[in-house]
Amino acid sequence: MRKKTVVVIGGGAAGLMAAGQAALAGTRVIILEKMKRPGRKICISGKGRCNLTNSAPVEEFIEHFGMNGRFLRQAFSRFFAPDLVEFFERNGLDVSLERGGRYFPSSGKAPDIVKVFLEWLAKLDVEIQTNNPVQKLSVENNTITGVITKRGNITCDAVIIATGGASYPATGSTGDGYKLVKALGHTIIPIRPALVPLEIQDGIHPALAGLELRNIEAQLFINGKKKRQLFGELHFKKFGVSGPTILTLSGDAVDGLRAGKKVELLIDLKAALNRQKLDARLIRDFAKRNKEPFADVLRGLLPAQMVPLCLEQTNIPAGTLAGEISKKERKTLLNWLKGLRLEVQSHRLFKEAIVTAGGVNLKEVNPRTMESKIVSGLYLVGELLDLNGNTGGYNLQAAFSTGWLAGCSVGEKGQNPL
Repeated sequence: MRKKTVVVIGGGAAGLMAAGQAALAGTRVIILEKMKRPGRKICISGKGRCNLTNSAPVEEFIEHFGMNGRFLRQAFSRFFAPDLVEFFERNGLDVSLERGGRYFPSSGKAPDIVKVFLEWLAKLDVEIQTNNPVQKLSVENNTITGVITKRGNITCDAVIIATGGASYPATGSTGDGYKLVKALGHTIIPIRPALVPLEIQDGIHPALAGLELRNIEAQLFINGKKKRQLFGELHFKKFGVSGPTILTLSGDAVDGLRAGKKVELLIDLKAALNRQKLDARLIRDFAKRNKEPFADVLRGLLPAQMVPLCLEQTNIPAGTLAGEISKKERKTLLNWLKGLRLEVQSHRLFKEAIVTAGGVNLKEVNPRTMESKIVSGLYLVGELLDLNGNTGGYNLQAAFSTGWLAGCSVGEKGQNPL
């Protein structure tokens, strides 16, 4: 009997996993990668360390994807974080659990992940064609029949599209997959950057650029109404803000900006202390250091880089002795420490976004198999779908899980080999 031929378009996380599982299921597999080598986005993710997945339980994991997270329940029930960790360790890659439940390669080197995949796929006789972008899909009677590439036509029985989104386009994710599936009748939810730094009105005070803060609370306001709040890290950039809390809030911020609404951030610099406790500390500090200039006292409360901004925005003279600070001035300082307000003007572009929001409408994909409900033999996985999660390894797990499920589903009898 002729072996079923499966073409996987895209050699990223979802595509590499899908290709291996399809090969294990008894099919002939060809990966078509438009770049010089596969796995480029994996190699730069997590600042070159690659946060593979997270130790959070399934229900919590799903919550990190918002309303659309429910779509992943079937994929996660078949192949989830413990399975992924076992897969890598079985294939020779040690994995370590770090703060926040995040898993990384113990080597700290993201390229080691790609190496594992390439060695695994070589053993399975998966063919990888690089520098070969796909131009069009061939369909007859609503069924996939082949792929038209830069180098010619490939006849196949199924296609798994794992082209990723539009973020980090230098790695090859330039939105090609959206055009391919839209041409076949799929609906594309408008794409926009997600997990992306935010630009602040008039930029950031020059002294703050490069400063990273821990243990702050960031609140996001849309048209004056609080949308979300998060506790964690914030990083100041020349143009604005980034860091885990900001990236997680950025999805709602981007949508607010696109709708023409006013978007603001309120930063609590002393989130560990409530207003009463912080006020009591200020009273103690001013009394204890009553003969010292206000600016010197501030250095015990804030990183040195933040002192100029505080002086500027509270309008309290730097040379005022701590013992001469009035109750009104102390309250002004208290309000500033508990509510540094930043107006969001814009967001950075796709080239700085970790993932893409929007994508293929999930109603048009079977969550049990990842097969298109519109074209038989077409499977859609990873970031191409209208799914995006928070930082912490969630998005890569979704890519691996949907890729795994699609790879198994195209196999003969749809068995699920591991």
